[in-house]
Amino acid sequence: MGFTGLARWINAPTNGFELINDNIIRNHGGTPRGKWMLTVKSYRPIPVQNGSEGHVLPDRTMCAVTMNENAFVLIDDPVAPTRAEILAAAAENPLANQQTSDSVDVYPPHYRTTYVTVNPPQSLELLLTQLRAQWQSARQLAGQHRGQSNLGTTSVQLSVEGSVFAIGTDWLVRVGNVVLAGGTVRGMLLEAEYLPLHAMPVQSADGTSELLSNLLTSLLPRLSDARTVAVTIPPGQWDEVLYSGDSSIEETNPTNGNSDLEDDEEVLDGVYIHGVPPSRSKQGDWQGIDRDRRAAFLIIGALKAEGLL
Repeated sequence: MGFTGLARWINAPTNGFELINDNIIRNHGGTPRGKWMLTVKSYRPIPVQNGSEGHVLPDRTMCAVTMNENAFVLIDDPVAPTRAEILAAAAENPLANQQTSDSVDVYPPHYRTTYVTVNPPQSLELLLTQLRAQWQSARQLAGQHRGQSNLGTTSVQLSVEGSVFAIGTDWLVRVGNVVLAGGTVRGMLLEAEYLPLHAMPVQSADGTSELLSNLLTSLLPRLSDARTVAVTIPPGQWDEVLYSGDSSIEETNPTNGNSDLEDDEEVLDGVYIHGVPPSRSKQGDWQGIDRDRRAAFLIIGALKAEGLL
């Protein structure tokens, strides 16, 4: 798995998939590798009674992208602070923060963004039911407003359906239509994965990569009215979403006081590893499940920006 870029073709015609498919095979020497299929569900809090104000709907959203046997769940609470805001406040007045930390927990119960991975994907619905969580599928809420009661909580709001292509040995390209629950197609998503690199060392300030942008642009047919956008996330936002801010995935496990271990030995989950140490994921790497987490987050951001979620 490698560094990945995402593009959105907003006004793709009905034959858009065929146009890109022919372009990849004829002009890039691409070969089909299988299907690209993912589903997206969105949830809203169940309205709660709040005294004289009547039913109040908390301003929170939850989206779940299911791909490759995992569900990536993003919860957004605009009322809660971000980790960056908490760290900035602590940096501005470290003395006050130190004085209050002994008696008061200065950290909020949760931050604005919570991003978790659920496996298997169907366990998310089971967890919400068992915890009696106050979340309901957005489709079900919309159906209730329209007087329809036959939409279940597991209703998928939209899906991405397409194919995966290999271009040489360096590239994997995923192309798919964005299909709403009723069958309406709302444009396309294109994803390019550069396999040789797990991280792109040189990027612009907004997180775009010229290498991936050029490839994605070359995949699109030359249509004068095509509306396409690159889906990017600044590096600082990746830190906010993927990492806790108070710990690093690069930290090694404690050696329980065994300081006499040789340099070429490590303790990993209680097992001594001698010789070549195992590779560790680093912040910024697009590999393993972290690549899918990042890709799912980009997809959620693109679809939410257009109001499809």
